[in-house]
Amino acid sequence: MILVKTEMGQQVMRDRSVRLTPRQRSAFILFDGRRSVAQVLDAGMGVTQEDVDQLIDLGLLGRPAPGEEAMASPAAAAAASPAAAVPAAGGRERYQAAYPIATQLTASLGLRGFRLNLAVEAATTYEELAALLPKIRAAVGPDKAQALERALLG
Repeated sequence: MILVKTEMGQQVMRDRSVRLTPRQRSAFILFDGRRSVAQVLDAGMGVTQEDVDQLIDLGLLGRPAPGEEAMASPAAAAAASPAAAVPAAGGRERYQAAYPIATQLTASLGLRGFRLNLAVEAATTYEELAALLPKIRAAVGPDKAQALERALLG
């Protein structure tokens, strides 16, 4: 099942009006309309089904509208916008490996890293995520950024 952020969810992330656990924050960030619940649970971030259920109960996540469901899959998104397609030949795998690491690193920065976290969340291709690497490295330090560098650069 694919879930998307609701308007209320977007607002809560901006104003932090609802207290979320770090796992719930990470889960919320990972739900981008392309990842299934199973993919988020398997992302290695410690997110549980209970965390996802809580986000749904709070109204922060929901199912895509009927017209949006076709756009929820990466293939449909790539077909609609060729410029946003994830490159083949290793780029997709690197992006998928690096994205959870990048979101975890930027989420750990708290309010200080909020904009960087949003930029990571908006990155839909390997190139966009790789372009954020210098900013993430500067924010978290070279030691913590090593795992992200390995995932992105091999």
